[in-house]
Amino acid sequence: MTISDSSRIAGASKSFGEQVADDGFAIVPNILTDREVAELLAIVEQSELPRSRAGMRHAMRNKSVAAIARDARLMQLAQAVLGPAALPFRATLFDKSPTSNWLVVWHQDTALPLRERREVPGWGPWSVKDGVNYAHAPACALEQVLALRLHFDDSVAENGPLRVLPGTHTLGVLSDESLHELSTKIVAVDCLVARSGILAMRPLIVHASSKSQSSAPRRVLHIEYTASANIADKLILAIS
Repeated sequence: MTISDSSRIAGASKSFGEQVADDGFAIVPNILTDREVAELLAIVEQSELPRSRAGMRHAMRNKSVAAIARDARLMQLAQAVLGPAALPFRATLFDKSPTSNWLVVWHQDTALPLRERREVPGWGPWSVKDGVNYAHAPACALEQVLALRLHFDDSVAENGPLRVLPGTHTLGVLSDESLHELSTKIVAVDCLVARSGILAMRPLIVHASSKSQSSAPRRVLHIEYTASANIADKLILAIS
């Protein structure tokens, strides 16, 4: 499947770009073939990269993951939102199953990997994960990022799908109190995505997930793209 910014998704009245701009997320079905999904999953499962039961950080270090992140079909989606210079910089495998199950409270994704630590106003606190520097970023940087979540399995109501509060990506970086307040005022949407489909989301959209109540796995490759590697003055994103 290919998609342009003017195309309609699954009968939606808005284009892909319009959906992401207005709601902070969009679901695109059937991006890859079943065979492509199966082959990529097998490669990821056999990867020698460090991983925990919950998944794998820094998956862009795997050549096949890096290749799929740069696949024309995914790049077209990223470019529709971020512009023609969009590029992938980080990939994470999430592997939710009966033996690795977790609850995620309402939050925003605000930490970004950076080549080196520099004290820049608005950035921090800093940390190091698997040898990579991370800093919590201001809204002006996070607005340059889009995540494409490639689903290796059907994401259904029973296996802990991602839940989002539409439109909250426009509110900036929020406090814990504001996150909780929004969760009581805005109707959450369960992002149910079939195998081989993609959920596109802005990092500042308020999101959460419940524990899985199913014996079926929910494996997702979360790939992040940026409008530019130079995310801020003196700060360059690390490819991870």
